[in-house]
Amino acid sequence: MVTKERHEIAVDTSEESTREKILNAAGEVFAEEGFEGATIRAITERAGVNVAAVNYHFRDKAELYTKVVLQACSVQAALRDAMADAADSPEDRLRSIVHHFVRYLLDPARPDWMRRLKAREMANPSAALDELVEKNLRPLRDEFLRPTLRELTEGRFSQRELGLIASSVMSQCLYFLQYQPIIERLNPDFKNIKSNVAEIADHVTRFSLAAIREMTRQARRS
Repeated sequence: MVTKERHEIAVDTSEESTREKILNAAGEVFAEEGFEGATIRAITERAGVNVAAVNYHFRDKAELYTKVVLQACSVQAALRDAMADAADSPEDRLRSIVHHFVRYLLDPARPDWMRRLKAREMANPSAALDELVEKNLRPLRDEFLRPTLRELTEGRFSQRELGLIASSVMSQCLYFLQYQPIIERLNPDFKNIKSNVAEIADHVTRFSLAAIREMTRQARRS
C-alpha cells in the first residue's frame, strides 16, 4: 500500500514537472513569436517533450496560450501576502498592496519572457485577456484597492472615480515593469531597476497618498 502511494506521488510530481516545462517553454516561444507565429513543434522542442505530452495537459494551442498568459500575469499570491501583512489603517494597507505588487512585478527570479509576453498581449489583445482581467486585475481593483481607497477618500468619491484612482495606482506599478529598458536609459541611477524595488514601491505609495489626500481635501471643500 505504501509502495503504491509513493508511486502515485512520483507520477503526479513527474506530470506536474512536465506541465511546468511546457508552460515555460511555451512562454518563451509565445514571447518571441506571438500566438500566430508560435508552433507546437517549436514549443515541444524547447521543452524537450513530445506532442502527446502537450495534448495530454492542454486542449489546444489557444488553451496553452491562455494558461501561459495567466501564469505570466497572475498577482494572486502577491495580493494574499499583501493582505496578510496589512495593518488596520488604509494608508498601511495601500502601502502593503503597492509593495507586494511591485516586488512581484520586478522579482529578479521572474523570467523576462513574462514581461515581453505581457507587452505583446497588451499591444494585440486576445481572448486570454478577458480571463486575465477577470481572474487577476478585477480582484486587485475591486477586492483590494477600491475598499482601501474608499476609506482613504472618506467615501467622497463614486465607484467610477475610485476606479480611476485605482487605475492610476496600478499604472504606476506596471510602468516600471513594462518600460524597464527606457527607464534604465533615461536614468543612469537605475541601471538595474530590479535592484530598486523598495525605493520604487515607497515612491509610488508616497506619490499616490499625496494625490489622494489632496483630492479628498478638495472634495471636502466642494
